[in-house]
Amino acid sequence: MQIVSMTALPPLGSERAGHPIAVVAERTGLSQDVLRVWERRYGAVQPIRGPGGQRFYSDADVQRLGLLNAAIRAGRSIGQVARLSTEEIATLVEEDMAARDRRALPTSAVPGAVDIVESAFILARSLDASALDETLRRAVAVMGVSPFIELVVGPLLRRVGEEWHAGRLSLAPEHLVSSILHDIIAGTMRAFPQRAGAPRVLIATPAGDRHAIGAAIAGAAAAVEGWNVLYLGPDLPAQEIADAASAADVRVVALSVVYVDDVSRVLGELRALRTRLPATVTIIAGGAGARSIAAELAAIDVLVEASIPGLVAQLRRIWSG
Repeated sequence: MQIVSMTALPPLGSERAGHPIAVVAERTGLSQDVLRVWERRYGAVQPIRGPGGQRFYSDADVQRLGLLNAAIRAGRSIGQVARLSTEEIATLVEEDMAARDRRALPTSAVPGAVDIVESAFILARSLDASALDETLRRAVAVMGVSPFIELVVGPLLRRVGEEWHAGRLSLAPEHLVSSILHDIIAGTMRAFPQRAGAPRVLIATPAGDRHAIGAAIAGAAAAVEGWNVLYLGPDLPAQEIADAASAADVRVVALSVVYVDDVSRVLGELRALRTRLPATVTIIAGGAGARSIAAELAAIDVLVEASIPGLVAQLRRIWSG
């Protein structure tokens, strides 16, 4: 058995304290594969090597990796932020957090928004589909698409989801809300005329993900911004998405990833899509599932955007760039 001398590693508490990769993965929430990719491809940190080639990270390395992870989860690209200093990354993270706080406009800011959400929830619970559809269609007509998405759709879906998870609501009302909202939002999105010269975005969900409501919301938000939207709906294999993106000459592929029940399958789909599209086509993934594997997606050059306002900001940046 080989005995490794303790003097071969930096003493704990020193500037280069030796944290093994498993500890760093636990502390930062990044997988060991992502840590290796970020080191090899982007030079995010440069851990020292032990006698057997093991990686050992300093406290400063762990802090920097945690900040990088926070920046990626806010929608930034690892390629953009890895070359920044730790202080610069910390500043960006603080700015992103402040921006999220400013965007968190309470529903009370729009008169009647709270009442609309409450009325819609009661109608859904009683399975009154006709009244629910009428209430929500009237709301979007009065409020406009963007406020409707932010102040009614988001809170209503959260309320329904929380009640279902708590066992106080059955699946039928949850499906009814999702179905009606999808129809309303998709119809609104398709009502926007195609604009000559405007960039095009493809909206879909990857193979295995059948939750279309997030994709429809993303499509409506893009349409409001003036993008020509190619909405393909849920559960589409990478090859089909890539073929459609190439045929339609899109600048952005935006995917809604709600649940990740098989990480390797979802990453395989997104990796296959990335390899089939040129680097000039930006891939953006959103939704709770995408956020849960944000670092892994960043490692394959897929942007992760945590919110619809964040997606809008990315679309504006891409259009202006």
